[in-house]
Amino acid sequence: MCGIIGEIRRKGRVDAERLGRLRDILAHRGPDGAGLWVSPDGSAALGHRRLALVDLSDSGRQPMGNETGNLWLTFNGEIYNHKQLRAELTARGHRFSSTTDSEVLLHGFEEWGRAVLDRVKGMFAFAIYDNDSGALFLARDRFGIKPLYYHAGRDFFIFASELKAIKAHPEIPQELDYSSVCDFFTYRYVPSPKSILKAVKKLAPAHCLTLSRDFSVNGGRYYELKSGRLSPPEKEAVERVDSLLADSVKYHVDADVKVGSFLSGGYDSSALLLYQKRAGYEPVAFALGFEGWEKSEHFAARMVAKHLDASLETKMIGPESLSLLSTLAEVYDEPLADISTVPTYEISRVASQRVKAVVSGEGADEIFGGYGWHRSVHDDWQGLGRLKRAALSQGPLGRGWFVSRYAKAMAMGRYDEKSLKSLIHPDLKKFVPADSDWFYRQNLPTGKGAVRSFQLADIRCFMGELVLTKIDRASMAHSLEVRVPFLDHELVEYALSLDESLAYRPESPKFLLRENIKDALPRAIMNRKKQGFVGPDSYYADISFYREGLSEALSVRDGIIRQQAVDDLLFQGDHWRLWKALVFENWYRRWRGNDG
Repeated sequence: MCGIIGEIRRKGRVDAERLGRLRDILAHRGPDGAGLWVSPDGSAALGHRRLALVDLSDSGRQPMGNETGNLWLTFNGEIYNHKQLRAELTARGHRFSSTTDSEVLLHGFEEWGRAVLDRVKGMFAFAIYDNDSGALFLARDRFGIKPLYYHAGRDFFIFASELKAIKAHPEIPQELDYSSVCDFFTYRYVPSPKSILKAVKKLAPAHCLTLSRDFSVNGGRYYELKSGRLSPPEKEAVERVDSLLADSVKYHVDADVKVGSFLSGGYDSSALLLYQKRAGYEPVAFALGFEGWEKSEHFAARMVAKHLDASLETKMIGPESLSLLSTLAEVYDEPLADISTVPTYEISRVASQRVKAVVSGEGADEIFGGYGWHRSVHDDWQGLGRLKRAALSQGPLGRGWFVSRYAKAMAMGRYDEKSLKSLIHPDLKKFVPADSDWFYRQNLPTGKGAVRSFQLADIRCFMGELVLTKIDRASMAHSLEVRVPFLDHELVEYALSLDESLAYRPESPKFLLRENIKDALPRAIMNRKKQGFVGPDSYYADISFYREGLSEALSVRDGIIRQQAVDDLLFQGDHWRLWKALVFENWYRRWRGNDG
């Protein structure tokens, strides 16, 4: 895991010293080393901050060039099948000077071009510059595990792992995208390809982009996750999931440093710990507890760790940890209103003191159908009757049915068009979208089955934009790499290739995973009710906390949100909408350079 940056100039030379300073804004993503490469004519430069996990020697330093020096790479992420690809490339005549996955990716691009994206198994955001053609190629992994931002201007192009490094460039316009502000209050995040700044975009998950010498930009989606209706025997499906997950866990703990494990005591993290033990790996696990809460996850985590004879380190936090909101505004660059940002940041801090990488359970709920809204849409759909289901399976009427229910499922602190116009200053109402659910409508397929449609939307929306952003920034703020074995693309593809009637059992959440772990984990864990990694509601329900945080708000003073709207929310005690307003206020103060 690393931090990457690069700049291309249409005319003249890149200021290499300045780019080096921008690169070092990303030092938290890579404290083990820094590199900078400038093209012979000075028009292009790539930068890299290294977090060394595979091949710890200097031969793994980046930016990295091929033998002829015509291709140069800066790469953030992990290619888990790099050993297999190395063997294939060696057979084709390629020669390697390191054991890094970075060099395999570089030679893979040299051999197969863009098609290398179809072959790699992993998480990544990378750039390759071609000295001969003057073209820059960018790509981001299938599910958006690793981030990538860019600015495409008339005179220069710049990209980086985090927005803060681009924002600090003196030629970047700092104007807010007010439509993105509105999107944040609707979705809790700014959806790709937009960012909170008008001049900067995010490269969306599963997308690539080519900048040609003439500064034309071409790109698009290179990977499409498909849903199927396969119906193998149940035993065969369960065994196939077992095999794919076992292989994925082995890949994800393979490193030249110790890899730890986040542990909550739920199905997902407990399963990963179990599969590590089955593979003969002895992990150290990390858990977080919430003071004064009888449902605190650390109790279950201790039970699992004891049962599996695994080392466990636990950190306890209380409501005072919410004071971290100001810090998180800097960590996330853009406003992100998920309430688990604080505990995720804290557990990452604890783990980073012992290890440089951990595995975590993100993705399991999406691919195995573990969210409460999956059960809700299943029940709603089954209650319609066969003829109505047939009518809603296709077309705009059906899409509207699914979108309205998905928006309701995502509704924590949600602002629809009416409430958003009440919150936003009158001068900004023109930026409120006519369709406040546009992003869901764009990414929620129909005709796939009710639960399956929601799963596919989760992967692109909730997981791809919120969950994975949260875990990347919180962990990398502490120079900790988080690996997500459930998002091995072959495992995801197989789970979603199965007919919904086989893969989803409302009476047995995450059935395909449960069948593989139910006899190896304590019964109390298997019967434990699902809960989010957020702590008790009481932590977030103290209205005086919001009243103090939104007192003399800069976002009110500068005409973004209305004081009367804030007062109304305080009077109503609407703490979830207040949470969004407070997250935005903390972010806005940081953006304005006034976080005192």
